[in-house]
Amino acid sequence: MTKAPLTLYLAAPRGFCAGVDRAIKIVEMALEKWGAPVYVRHEIVHNKFVVDGLRDKGAVFVEELEECPPDRPVIFSAHGVPKAVPAEAARREMVYVDATCPLVSKVHIEAARHHENGLQMIMIGHEGHPETVGTMGQLPEGEVLLVETVEDVATVEVRDPAQLAFVTQTTLSIDDTADIVAALRVRFPAIVGPHKEDICYATTNRQEAVKAIAPDCDALLVVGAPNSSNSKRLVEVARKAGCSYAQLVQRAEDIDWRALEGIRAVGVTAGASAPEVLIDEVVAAFGARFDMTVEKVETAQENVEFKVPRVLRIPA
Repeated sequence: MTKAPLTLYLAAPRGFCAGVDRAIKIVEMALEKWGAPVYVRHEIVHNKFVVDGLRDKGAVFVEELEECPPDRPVIFSAHGVPKAVPAEAARREMVYVDATCPLVSKVHIEAARHHENGLQMIMIGHEGHPETVGTMGQLPEGEVLLVETVEDVATVEVRDPAQLAFVTQTTLSIDDTADIVAALRVRFPAIVGPHKEDICYATTNRQEAVKAIAPDCDALLVVGAPNSSNSKRLVEVARKAGCSYAQLVQRAEDIDWRALEGIRAVGVTAGASAPEVLIDEVVAAFGARFDMTVEKVETAQENVEFKVPRVLRIPA
């Protein structure tokens, strides 16, 4: 049977960012240095394939520090943790390694600086997301107020409208965040913002690449996990950019082929915690079903690299 023709637009940049790459490397180097098991508080990054691979090598994933024995190393995930977590690890005299993405750490430092200057913080983020929990946990209770939408801005109750600053979760939609920031500036004209946008370069680049291909696609698939904020934002960005059928898939086996009947052009990208092997798997699945032409659409080049903590670079 003759295969139907299909153009597959492969977005670039896509997949792993420098912060994710560093976090995974930290777990692998910790296993090499201290042997298994090494404990990891929360999923190191939001991707089941990655987490399962590290688990097979000897990483043990837990939700809270109290689940870790005091005599084994513990690693804090790329999303960051509240200040109380490393403080408790130090109290228990545990060996710990912080894999927080340096761009998230930058937001933590910003928040602490504003607090020292007497400003109350407003955080734009998603309630319950580990990064939001970690950033809000840098300051005392009540010092960081969360807003998720433009509507939230109208109802947030602040201590002093003249003494405010805002930070954002690094994995948000650029466009949605811009609307919330605009609403904050209208309601609180004196509010202080970051010198440079908190949304990380990788989130921005992946969203711009999706915007470039979405109008030409009948469907667009984002390879990523359902609990990955930046992956879910890519789906939203694709729909807003003109591709009505945009879906999140973890693996090629999750693709709904019936929904894709009759398509002539498909876009493929991946969230910042999805490895290239899963993207290759999805591309191969399309190649098996269609007479496929692949077009790579690159909107930016990335050469960022973050060093791993010194404790992992010195011999045991």
